[in-house]
Amino acid sequence: MDDPTPLQALRRRLSLTVGENAVFDGWTEAAVDASAAQLGIEPAQARLAFPKQPADMIAAWIEGVDAAMAEHFTPERIAALKVRDRISEMIWFRLQLTGNSRESVRTALAILAMPQNLALGLRTSWRSADAMWRLAGDTATDYNHYTKRLTLSAVYGSTLLAWLDDQSEGWIETRAFLERRLADVMRFERWKSAWRGNAIRRPSITRFLGRLRYPVS
Repeated sequence: MDDPTPLQALRRRLSLTVGENAVFDGWTEAAVDASAAQLGIEPAQARLAFPKQPADMIAAWIEGVDAAMAEHFTPERIAALKVRDRISEMIWFRLQLTGNSRESVRTALAILAMPQNLALGLRTSWRSADAMWRLAGDTATDYNHYTKRLTLSAVYGSTLLAWLDDQSEGWIETRAFLERRLADVMRFERWKSAWRGNAIRRPSITRFLGRLRYPVS
């Protein structure tokens, strides 16, 4: 990720703590003020750095998650992993990172699902998927660039929904769910090869994306 400006750096410093405080205070300035107090930041500076509208606050929080993920997954850390495992570990890292903010995540998804916030929600989902693929080493520039990000957005979104209701120890049910969805993606990659090679019997990409977001099991 590009080097942040001082204001962006302060926003990222606040973001994860704002997510945790949003569990109690909602996506409001109260969560920003509480985070500033915890981190020893002047409240006026924190309010200047962090957006005021709930949807924009959520987008800033997601940006902070993306930044923390990029900082954690150095080239040395992921060099020995296969691409599928890189993606799996990145998604799992994001869940662990926001584990204390699950109720905030639930509220955030509801806010971003509002009609007036759908475009913002799609942009943040795309940016997170793009960040994961870039960290994983993806350099595709053809239509694969887009399908990979669409499928990962669907996988991550459905995994988030499973995780929000997972009461199993260590979220093992979510982990199994994630691995099944990633197995679906691997099958999809094989389908894409068939799609390129057979114009008549091409599988439906749209139908497949729908199954990732709303899986049968």
